[in-house]
Amino acid sequence: MTSTPKVACVLVNWNGWQDTVDCLDALKLNDYPNLKIIVVDNGSTNDSVSRIRASHPDILLLESSKNLGFAGGNNIGMRYALSDKAEYIWLLNNDTKPAQDSLSRLVAKARTDPKIAAVASVCYYADNPSTVQVWAGAKVNLWIGYARNFTEPQSDQSLDALYGASMLIARPALEQVGLLDEGFFHYWEETEFSVRLRNAGWRLAAAPESRILHKVGASTGGYNPVLDRYFTTSGLRILRLHSKIPHFAMLWFLTVRLATRAVRFKVTQCRSVYAGVQDYLRSLPIQLKIR
Repeated sequence: MTSTPKVACVLVNWNGWQDTVDCLDALKLNDYPNLKIIVVDNGSTNDSVSRIRASHPDILLLESSKNLGFAGGNNIGMRYALSDKAEYIWLLNNDTKPAQDSLSRLVAKARTDPKIAAVASVCYYADNPSTVQVWAGAKVNLWIGYARNFTEPQSDQSLDALYGASMLIARPALEQVGLLDEGFFHYWEETEFSVRLRNAGWRLAAAPESRILHKVGASTGGYNPVLDRYFTTSGLRILRLHSKIPHFAMLWFLTVRLATRAVRFKVTQCRSVYAGVQDYLRSLPIQLKIR
């Protein structure tokens, strides 16, 4: 490995060209000398492609004919990066603003131990930069389908999963465990990937000095029944794949989600959960064949 390993940064855009342009502006100020930036347009239905190309004509932009979700969009960029001999791949949300040294800090932490598969930044609220949104990752309980993002410093050993808004992944780890699982359209995909890494004997880590400003919910604007639906579908999938007691865990997961909505008479939210269950059941035969 070279003294400054080649890093490919993958940004996925879906109808959010302004956020993507802002993120690219910030990336061009980074102090890491061996970086290639890859933008994947995930089937945008607006003029994102032309806007991004006009603002940053020197950036590689790959186009998907349809929205493949977080996993599918990132995988397009990661496949290109691997073929281009990248030694690390940096997954970065397009609605973020990385600090000038954020990538250097990630790489420095990753190189402290060859068994580190992935390193995450600490994300702060873009509209309140002194407040931590997510401290690198989460505590995950796959017995009951529960995950809680950390907001205070933790040891690397405490990280069950990393937060995918800014995550640096080592090439050897990807070559062993594979890319993101495209059976997840939205939510839980980085958690599932983290579980696979840990099961294969790799370590997860945080780079506390790698700071990212994140425009949380920039494209969703509060409660969104579609996102609630995706969360349910993906939650069921990860429990089936990785829980030691999948049937109990899935039943508990659904019971809690429905009960917390029903007691508050959130009929629309109950329907979203039910729709997520239906989506999961419809996709199950295909997913079983894939796995």
